[in-house]
Amino acid sequence: MSKMEVKTSLLDNMIGVGDMVLLEPLAEESFLENLKKRFDHNEIYTYIGSVVISMNPYRSLPIYSPEKVEEYRNRNFYELSPHIFALADEAYRSLRDQDKDQCILITGESGAGKTEASKLVMSYVAAVCGKGAEVNQVKEQLLQSNPVLEAFGNAKTMRNDNSSRFGKYMDIEFDFKGDPLGGVISNYLLEKSRVVKQPRGERNFHIFYQLLSGAPDDMLKKLNLERDFSKYNYLSLDSATVNGVDDAANFRTVRNAMQIVGFMDDETQSVLEVVSAVLKLGNIEFKPESRVNGLDESRVKDKNELKEICELIGIEQAVLERAFSFRTVEAKQEKVSTTLNVAQAYYARDALAKNLYSRLFSWLVNRINESIKAQTKTRKKVMGVLDIYGFEIFENGDNSFEQFIINYCNEKLQQIFIELTLREEQEEYIREGIEWTHIDYFNNAIICDLIENNTNGILAMLDEECLRPGTVSDETFLEKLNQICAGHEHFESRMSKNSKFLNDHTLPHNCFRIQHYAGKVLYRVEGFVDKNNDLLYRDLSQAMWKASHSLVKSLFPDGNPTKINLKRPPTAGFQFKASVATLMKNLLTKNPNYIRCIKPNDKKATHIFTDSLVCHQVRYLGLMENVRVRRAGYAFRQTYEPCLERYKMLCKQTWPHWRGPAREGVEVLLKDLQIPREEYSYGRSKIFIRNPRTLFHLEDQRKQRLQDLATLIQKIYRGWKCRTRFLLMKRSQVTVAAWYRRYAQQKKYQRIKSSAIVVQSYIRGWKSRKILRELKYQKRCTEAVTTIAAYWHGTQARLELRRLKEEARNKWAVTVIWACWLGTKARRELKRLKEEARRKHAVAVIWAYWLGLKVRRDYRKFFRANAGKKIYEFTIQRIMQKYFLELKNKMPSMSPIDKTWPARPYLFLEATHTELRRIFHLWRCKKYRDQFTEQKKAIYDEKLEASEMFKDKKALYPSSVGQPFQGDYLEISKNPKYQKLSTLVEEKIILADIVNKINRANGKGAPRIFLLTKNSFLLADQKSGQIKSSVPLSDLTSASMSAQTDGFFAVRVKEGTPAAAKGDFLLSSDRLIEIVTKLYRTCLSSTKEKINIEISDEFLVQFKQDKVCVKFVQGSPKNGSVAACKRKNNRLLEVAVPSP
Repeated sequence: MSKMEVKTSLLDNMIGVGDMVLLEPLAEESFLENLKKRFDHNEIYTYIGSVVISMNPYRSLPIYSPEKVEEYRNRNFYELSPHIFALADEAYRSLRDQDKDQCILITGESGAGKTEASKLVMSYVAAVCGKGAEVNQVKEQLLQSNPVLEAFGNAKTMRNDNSSRFGKYMDIEFDFKGDPLGGVISNYLLEKSRVVKQPRGERNFHIFYQLLSGAPDDMLKKLNLERDFSKYNYLSLDSATVNGVDDAANFRTVRNAMQIVGFMDDETQSVLEVVSAVLKLGNIEFKPESRVNGLDESRVKDKNELKEICELIGIEQAVLERAFSFRTVEAKQEKVSTTLNVAQAYYARDALAKNLYSRLFSWLVNRINESIKAQTKTRKKVMGVLDIYGFEIFENGDNSFEQFIINYCNEKLQQIFIELTLREEQEEYIREGIEWTHIDYFNNAIICDLIENNTNGILAMLDEECLRPGTVSDETFLEKLNQICAGHEHFESRMSKNSKFLNDHTLPHNCFRIQHYAGKVLYRVEGFVDKNNDLLYRDLSQAMWKASHSLVKSLFPDGNPTKINLKRPPTAGFQFKASVATLMKNLLTKNPNYIRCIKPNDKKATHIFTDSLVCHQVRYLGLMENVRVRRAGYAFRQTYEPCLERYKMLCKQTWPHWRGPAREGVEVLLKDLQIPREEYSYGRSKIFIRNPRTLFHLEDQRKQRLQDLATLIQKIYRGWKCRTRFLLMKRSQVTVAAWYRRYAQQKKYQRIKSSAIVVQSYIRGWKSRKILRELKYQKRCTEAVTTIAAYWHGTQARLELRRLKEEARNKWAVTVIWACWLGTKARRELKRLKEEARRKHAVAVIWAYWLGLKVRRDYRKFFRANAGKKIYEFTIQRIMQKYFLELKNKMPSMSPIDKTWPARPYLFLEATHTELRRIFHLWRCKKYRDQFTEQKKAIYDEKLEASEMFKDKKALYPSSVGQPFQGDYLEISKNPKYQKLSTLVEEKIILADIVNKINRANGKGAPRIFLLTKNSFLLADQKSGQIKSSVPLSDLTSASMSAQTDGFFAVRVKEGTPAAAKGDFLLSSDRLIEIVTKLYRTCLSSTKEKINIEISDEFLVQFKQDKVCVKFVQGSPKNGSVAACKRKNNRLLEVAVPSP
């Protein structure tokens, strides 16, 4: 839409349907198609009445600029295109002008954009509210609280690179003018289990990576930390870095945000010390020891880590070490101390790390609340923003206690959503005087009761199971559920009384299934009891309370010996249930505004819309039911003024201006259009339209009428423009004619005047020339007489002189004549004699000359016309002949790598010389290639592939260039030693060689036979020939190796495949280049997919359940010039490579 175009309704220039309530026909397919159409045109927001659907575009869009903020400021909700700013503006104006407390509920699954949506709402409110130094400070503190909470509460998951792992509800408090005064933040259920263990492909909380990447060296030294992530067991190594995320820059942002929020420098330092202590707790390892009484106990293996932790938090090393090894149980007046075995010690260590981080996060939230809370005690207006986990369903059945209580929270939110939506609809109908009809909908109260009932609810039974004496396990909890909930229509298990589940193999024995409003979810009971207990041994809490570190001591008030409470602390489920009840009570007191976030695809990629994934989210968000509830009465409603303004051109009585009340104008308009009366109703301030088809019919008529009006306007404008142009041209013609006549008369006068002057000058000249001629004639007549007399005298004198000379010459004439006669006579005689001598040859010579003359006369015209061209062609022909003869004798050798060529003899032969060189090289290469056999061509293709993959990347590559690739070095089919192995392998063997399989335990290699076939690769025992491993090529993902001269390489297997159970393969071979090249070409030929070739001096290898870092260093191995592998710790293998 151009800048000059102004929109007055969301119906203008609409892509698809901007409000799903108007969708026709209403079906799940049309709902998804409308979302996809708008998403493809970068329209990521869509309405369902007052609910905003937000699609995550996974990229930045230019729709959040300050100009957009001003565009949506103080505008009607339906006046512009759907946008999150419209909802934020509506909520803010309702709070400011109508004194109604607001809440904005943002829901959706992980990666759908909930956190970004909450940021946009807060930034919009901050932009449109008042200004001033104090107000700006409050706004800045509210906005800067987000980076702090994201650093400590967000993490990278498989679905989202910045996933919130806690629920957040922020109440922003405003004064009577609408200026922010402060805020209060509430957090719900931090996923503290992530501190000690993360799923594969995910990371721990951001703060750990930000601290190690961005902290200065002196700070890391004070905290006893190193930048290498592989040094810490609590950090996931396979996803330590995230594309597009700069942890170092984010750490600086977090520290700056903490300073703005109000953290003192010593508080920030204390927080980082606690984070460092949590990080180093994961490096504490235990070893078993047997006591005299036969009981096993644990001891700390390496006390250096324990010492550094104690120095950080100011606690005696012996106290903490004892707390890891012993547990004290108090019953009435007795104390019993028991030892902890290794498994219990690791449990205690992880429990301490989780509790320490969880309590630190709660302390951070409370500390932020102290800084941003309102300073005045006057009555405040409140806007709440809820950013909480979406409904979670893991398809692989790994739904556990966390997913159970998250889905319980979403059930409560769905319940309040339906209740408040129906209440809002009913209130509007009553307010407008429209008859309210009952709407049937699914009430999920029965599901909430199944979970939260105080006697027979699942949470109540879980608490009861945790508190009862005796042996307690997840299995006993499931048995109790089967006894009490077996008859419930929304509960399913294998032991249910309903016999149809006895043969349901999709329902394992250790699981139960609940029919949520969003669909069925399968929960695995493993870990329910432990996670609900959330038990921290009292010895550890008392040890933390003894710390001299003030922050750590304040986090563990339950460790104070003077305040020992023998009562068990409340369970995690009980606490969460209470906090959810408080949240629901808080939300019911406010006017709700909803943002439903949807993730378009699982790849976090732009312009990809996965129908099945979006359909799943539409179902569990209940969007279709929301549309049906909204459309159960009237699909569209609008106040009379905008309705009349939009459609008044459809009726002659209301166009162009209606002078009466707006309602009467709308009545006249609808009556004139002959719309059936049952299709609409009149409210007090709004018109209600029942069917979307009626609205679209009005829109179609409006578009047609606008086209007619545009044509009429164009016609009138063109007529006015032509008339105006004609009158202007007429006036111009009169003016131009007057000026031209004046100009023409002036030119005529000037021309006559000039002619008169010319005629006068010519007459005067003629008279002057006539007088001059007469004077000159008289002068010439006088001079003529004198001249004639002089000529006469001269002629007489010359005649006399000539007569005297003639007489003198006559005396010598006779002598001269006689002499001449004698000479003539002698010459004639000589000539006659010569003539007689030549006469014999004269005829032949004369005839030859005559023929030549005749020929020359006949061909003279041709010779003169083409002589230059023929001479030039003859010369060029001779030069080219000489050039080719010399080139023949100087031809280079037939080797394709010979780059010599004779020098160019003439400048004009430059192009010919170059082309002949190219043609000769191509012909020479063809002759060379024709000598190759098919086998030799295949070898050269492999060599070329190896060059592209390893040249200038792998130091071992140059030594492999001169070695031909043979493939089957062991001759499996011919060697009787491998006859048994040959019978087991049915396919053609592409490569067979001996490799060393590296053992993770000690870094030593065991010889194995490496076999590569068309569809798989195998590892077999060298002695027995027994096949140890067989992996299909389609299950391979990548191969990793170092850039040095060693032969170590790792072959990675896809996750989730049967071959992945044993983990990846770490091998070594002197023929690494050939093995990897043939493996790469065979995979590409068989699966049509390339495996990734990674060349790095440090990479990760998955051994069963654990990941090990393989690191290559320059050194001097014990065995001389061969690279050696050595195990450094559980997570590190070091390969020493000889220096070049």
